Amino acid sequence: MTGLKMAVLVSGRGSNLQAIIDGIQAGEINGEIIAVISDKREAYALRRAERAGIRTIVIEESPPEAFQQALLNCLRALGPDLILLAGFMRLLSSSIINSFPGRIMNIHPSLLPSFPGLQAQRQALEYGVKVTGCTVHFVDEGMDTGPVILQEAVPVLEGDDLDSLSERILEAEHRTYVKAVQLFAQGRLEIEGRRVRILPPAPGKEEIV
Repeated sequence: MTGLKMAVLVSGRGSNLQAIIDGIQAGEINGEIIAVISDKREAYALRRAERAGIRTIVIEESPPEAFQQALLNCLRALGPDLILLAGFMRLLSSSIINSFPGRIMNIHPSLLPSFPGLQAQRQALEYGVKVTGCTVHFVDEGMDTGPVILQEAVPVLEGDDLDSLSERILEAEHRTYVKAVQLFAQGRLEIEGRRVRILPPAPGKEEIV
């Protein structure tokens, strides 16, 4: 298969990983996942990768400095065009970020810069906002502070609890992440400072909506 070569970093159940796998299989993303890497051997995301015939790698080195160096070595050996964080519960070291500038994406369950960090859905409910959503962004050295690529708004409904709101946000995450990855695959994302410009499609190519 030709196209974008992706490595996906996971720590949990991997529903966003599954969305990317499904997007590739449906022809919505021109590329392939060359490896799924986890810091947790029990992560269900690894089972998803195995079912799809994707190479899996577990890195459990400690202390944190040793883990980050092992991860960097692994990524350099793989040589991906794009690194996707899909429920990966560690911040990346500056060495990793600087080794892959503008080539690491993350998905976050809020409309950044609102509600960064953990438990974003709970933060939104407790704050009482009427609209939240999800954000795909490039990764920098801060926590959920990198340039925004795409966002999708999700209303907070009367009677919403953490489970119902999280489920609707997750559905938006799946759609938005696939769109962002395909834009990258098409060479249509350009970073200018804090802004990400979405370039028009090449002549004869279909617009992503």
